[in-house]
Amino acid sequence: MKHSARIRLRGYAIAAVTLVAVLAYAPEGWSRTPRPAGCQQMTEALAKALFDEWNKALQQNPETVVRTYTLDAVLLPTFENGPLIGRAEIRGYFDHFLEQHPVGRIDTRAIIPAGCNTGVVAGLYTFTVNEGTARVDKPARYTFVYVYESVPRRWLIAHHHSSARPQKGAAK
Repeated sequence: MKHSARIRLRGYAIAAVTLVAVLAYAPEGWSRTPRPAGCQQMTEALAKALFDEWNKALQQNPETVVRTYTLDAVLLPTFENGPLIGRAEIRGYFDHFLEQHPVGRIDTRAIIPAGCNTGVVAGLYTFTVNEGTARVDKPARYTFVYVYESVPRRWLIAHHHSSARPQKGAAK
């Protein structure tokens, strides 16, 4: 074999070995599986947007509300015994609660640092609901624990606790 043919053959062999090595150890970016989400942090603006999304869902239907919760979420509801675990039980609660045509508003909000891809938001809110023929305010306390899920790449409620605010002058 001529010297030039051996050099060319050696070049092809090196190129083939390099290509196999690159394909065997391809960077994660070439993978077809989604990369995990980076560290998402809860912010005031995000907490407001997530409540607004949930409150807007209350104006639609129970299924839209339930889609703001994780599959295995826990709800400690204001007007029913709980805990309600999972979307099916949570849907049952909202089937009845939405009959009152609730509209919520945040009175106070505190963000509790919880690390990456988890956010805890707590405070006071008020719902205006139908009670008989009148619209009445129902003040309550809340805690939302949100988790960022890489699929479907959005924040969802993992835990929601809501309870009526004690009435002024009530026995301690």
